[in-house]
Amino acid sequence: MTTDKNRPALLIGLTGGIGSGKTTVANLFGERGVPLIDTDLIAHQLTAPHGAAIPEIRRAFGDQVIAADGSLDRAAMRALAFSDPAVRKRLEAILHPMIRQQTDLQIAQAAAAPYAIVVIPLLVEGGNPHERFDRILVVDCPVEVQIERVKKRSQLAHEQVMAIIAAQASREQRLAAADDVVDNGGNPASLSGRVDALHVCFLELAAADSNRL
Repeated sequence: MTTDKNRPALLIGLTGGIGSGKTTVANLFGERGVPLIDTDLIAHQLTAPHGAAIPEIRRAFGDQVIAADGSLDRAAMRALAFSDPAVRKRLEAILHPMIRQQTDLQIAQAAAAPYAIVVIPLLVEGGNPHERFDRILVVDCPVEVQIERVKKRSQLAHEQVMAIIAAQASREQRLAAADDVVDNGGNPASLSGRVDALHVCFLELAAADSNRL
């Protein structure tokens, strides 16, 4: 925890593999009044029509990855990035500093809250997540469940889904980094109770930290 006045007493990094249900769990915390900073949403805003990242992406990769409305053509970019790791690294070099800047701004805006949650799909892949966050919350489910969920919602081919999963940290790596785990491999109805319990725990941890200041 931290004495930094530009962020809440407790900062939680929420992560999980594609199809694990990160957004569902994050939204349940949001319903309980917890500030949410969603890096995927920030990335979508940066790559929307007239988004701040579009000019640099166009310069780097050409019009082939820009849709008719001026937004990032995600299908074209995905195909290009997964066929060449160097392309993915170049795209990350453009987007990640912009995402980090906006994330830090939103964290500062949530400084008065007891705790806030930052949703980062590739949190574990970026190194030691505990360097930035007080606790790591992992939304977990079996890989076969991930595959079926992604295929159903995105209409992607099995090979494409497997390529995305292979590019992410393994389930074991995420669990090894976790302080808290939400099991989302079964009945979604059980999620609310688990989130309630974690919410109480996080509020208590935040209060204890504030009392030490």
